[in-house]
Amino acid sequence: MSTSEKVVDLVDSVKTYAKQETVGPLRGAGRWLFFGLAAAFALGISMLFAILGVLRLVQDLGGDALNGAWSFVAYLVALVAAVVLVVLSLSRVNRPSLAREGVADD
Repeated sequence: MSTSEKVVDLVDSVKTYAKQETVGPLRGAGRWLFFGLAAAFALGISMLFAILGVLRLVQDLGGDALNGAWSFVAYLVALVAAVVLVVLSLSRVNRPSLAREGVADD
């Protein structure tokens, strides 16, 4: 094998390695990002509707007792429900990075 063939082989090996180490992980990151954003959007909309539902329920059940000076109570209950939902959602997050678990670096 001549020197020029060795150089061509080396260049091809470097190109293949670079593609393997950059393009593959970037595709995985794009997919991970897309599904993460879609899930975050869906979760945000559902939490918004849940909080509005809690607010309207408290306002309806409170009736005249929560009018006037006590009208803030319905919003306080909705705020507490929102905090509970956010804490519950954050406690369920189990994948903090793009790295696959159990995959050893070579």
